[in-house]
Amino acid sequence: MAAQGVAVVGSFVVGLTLRADRFPVAGETALARDFDLGPGGKGSNQAVQIARLGTAVDFIGVIGDDDFGKIGSALFAEEGVGTEHLEITTERNTGVGFIILDASGDNRILLDPGSNDLFTPERVRAASPAIAEANVVMAQLEIPAETAREGLAIGKQTGCMTILNPAPARELPPDTYGYVDILTPNQSEARALLGLAPDDPTDDMDLCARLLALDVGTVVLTRGERGAVIVTAEGMIEVPAFRVEVTDSTGAGDAFNGALASALAEGRPLEEGVRRGAAAGALACTKLGVIPALPNADELERLLVAP
Repeated sequence: MAAQGVAVVGSFVVGLTLRADRFPVAGETALARDFDLGPGGKGSNQAVQIARLGTAVDFIGVIGDDDFGKIGSALFAEEGVGTEHLEITTERNTGVGFIILDASGDNRILLDPGSNDLFTPERVRAASPAIAEANVVMAQLEIPAETAREGLAIGKQTGCMTILNPAPARELPPDTYGYVDILTPNQSEARALLGLAPDDPTDDMDLCARLLALDVGTVVLTRGERGAVIVTAEGMIEVPAFRVEVTDSTGAGDAFNGALASALAEGRPLEEGVRRGAAAGALACTKLGVIPALPNADELERLLVAP
């Protein structure tokens, strides 16, 4: 990997998306439209976002030896994502996600991880050279938690900055947080990591303080239209959201995390990286689908300087 790069330890899935006026209730069949089939998975999406912003990136993961896996291989080749440590398996299908969007752009997602479940700590250890050469290593939780932990641990041991996007939130091996320089949950994920209900009334700053107490270096809490907040032991910084007309919010978190990792790999300060992440996340909401909506560097810069 070239200098200033990112190693993404993550997932690839193919997403099947439908749009409806509203979400169906239990037992209801509702009419939908705008069917779309395309590449997804949080790790893959974030790797593509990093590449589109001009930062070198290696994707480390497992895909199936099937038609959906071929979609992933073609995507990475087209976008310039490194795949030296992408494994292809015949043991499981490539992961698949089913996405429903309502009229406001909100989403509901079901995920079959498929081959991502075969992504073991041993497999990520085999990719240690790519991690060691990166400036930043990032992981998500659509892969086994112990594998994400292993990628972060290798990154920490080799001097990388480490980012964990805890999505979907799940219970983690107890020592995982000590390997996390930057934790990037949204508000519901922060609550889930702490064993709280999604509607728990705990204040955002209290949530972040409790996450810091788990040995995380910095918490970057994303709050949708309220922007993001950076919280460390020394204090907090609020980063406002960029106002856009929302069409589809599905890929906003991945755009945010990819742009943040790109900025940090390039040596930009954390606050600037979070602002760039917020801009990328906003742009990702303006188009239908995930990969088509991830902005390139020119689009990002235009929004950052817009009045």
